[in-house]
Amino acid sequence: MQTIRQIVPLRETVASYRAAGARIALVPTMGALHAGHIALIEQAKLVADKVVASIFVNPKQFGANEDLGRYPRRESADARMLAEAGCAVLWLPGVEDIYPDGFATTVSVARVSEPLDGAARPGHFDGVATVVAKLFNQIRPDVALFGEKDFQQLVVIRQMVADLDFAIEIVGVPTQRDDDGLALSSRNAYLAPEDRARAVALPRALGVAARLIGQGGDVAQTLASARETLLSAGFDSVDYVELVDAETLMPLPEPTRPRRLLAAARIAGTRLIDNIAVAAADPG
Repeated sequence: MQTIRQIVPLRETVASYRAAGARIALVPTMGALHAGHIALIEQAKLVADKVVASIFVNPKQFGANEDLGRYPRRESADARMLAEAGCAVLWLPGVEDIYPDGFATTVSVARVSEPLDGAARPGHFDGVATVVAKLFNQIRPDVALFGEKDFQQLVVIRQMVADLDFAIEIVGVPTQRDDDGLALSSRNAYLAPEDRARAVALPRALGVAARLIGQGGDVAQTLASARETLLSAGFDSVDYVELVDAETLMPLPEPTRPRRLLAAARIAGTRLIDNIAVAAADPG
């Protein structure tokens, strides 16, 4: 695996792959890699000849009181994991490579970025869209892979790609989970063992709610019950538990359309997100 830190050798390397007829995949990450990221690499190897992974802790997607300063950074360990997984290139830009002096452009994706995490974390998805657009232009992949754990991010990226005519296929990879069901996340490392044990209430509450809604249960009552379950289980606060249209992220969609149940809640000061598909009702 090549580790590249400058844009010129990155472009030369990718150009050599493309000249040889290789299909190129991009897996953007912020590092602190875990099995969920490796699942993205494994899927990328199935759909492309060369896999480029990026590690960049993007300051523009963190709010003023969020965890940019303490976000885990494990460059050497991450590089070993990517090499062992069969990644061809690790792109490790510095902040100056992504946001050089005088940088003045922001990519903003309306509508799908506004509810849920967009409301709870103002400006977050502007930062996500801007850095992903930069990575797309730097690498020009044929396909890019994103985890479904960050479901709203996946929807935002798909909208941006469609709107800006990026010739890139976007692949969503199912959420990877620990044996007890908790979604794998770099932020799980913040949790003390007792808080980690309580955190499993999040996927369990979503599973119960999705089943009840899929059976035709009252949506508002089921969502309220899920929020109360999280608070009773030891979560400090709940940003949202919402049922939305899986494509538009608008609330309370028609039951015959694909639906997604999304949640964000805080435990011991750590914000966790998760989501689950909800079966569409039989129109007959």
